[in-house]
Amino acid sequence: MIIVGFDPGLATLGYGVIQSNKGEKPEVIDYGVISTPKDKNLAERLCMLEKGVKQVIEQFKPDEIAIEELFFAKNVTTGINVAHARGVILLTAVKYCGNIFEYTPLQIKQALTGYGRADKHQIQEMVRTFLRLKAVPRPDDAADALAVALCHQQTNKFGKLFGI
Repeated sequence: MIIVGFDPGLATLGYGVIQSNKGEKPEVIDYGVISTPKDKNLAERLCMLEKGVKQVIEQFKPDEIAIEELFFAKNVTTGINVAHARGVILLTAVKYCGNIFEYTPLQIKQALTGYGRADKHQIQEMVRTFLRLKAVPRPDDAADALAVALCHQQTNKFGKLFGI
């Protein structure tokens, strides 16, 4: 099974692609980011994200897509921009795959470390360990997207519980 994980963002949207076969350890296929320039308007940036997400889906033909749910910390303006990006991911994913699952940051941390309040460094180290990589994937958004994919790989035995 091929799983694509997305870490939403307007300036930098992370993606991570893993292969997960029953009874085998997950393997990384690819990871990276889709970036948009700050000098473009919101509509143009969202179009760029849609094009990038579509390319990832068409290239890897995932069986399932996992997306991090939105979490508002303090900056509502940033949260709104992330919500726009997340909407583009959801729309594109449902059009080109259909099997979409969502996970909160707490669920992702819990699935990877067993502790819902793990810090970013702990999550990145677990991504490196689970995927048997020599170094933590960079940039951070790509590592976060791989964490989303791994979370889904760890929890998909619960069926459609986290499906949209």
